[in-house]
Amino acid sequence: MMFEVSGVYENGAIRLDKRIQSQKKMKVIVTFLEESGIIEEKRLKTDDFSFRSAREKTKRFKGSLSDSVIEDRMAER
Repeated sequence: MMFEVSGVYENGAIRLDKRIQSQKKMKVIVTFLEESGIIEEKRLKTDDFSFRSAREKTKRFKGSLSDSVIEDRMAER
């Protein structure tokens, strides 16, 4: 047996428009009709980085960038 029930997805939960009377476990298929609420995970790509840009941003920095990063991480402990 197969039937269709509409509903709403909100805050991680699906709320059906009508109650289903069943005593047994049922498989379901969920289809999202609108894409506007979907948040895609943004991933960094190597193309997002530029050696020239990094040099430009750090050219006024005096000292060792590596040492500064290590000091910051040690201070966070």
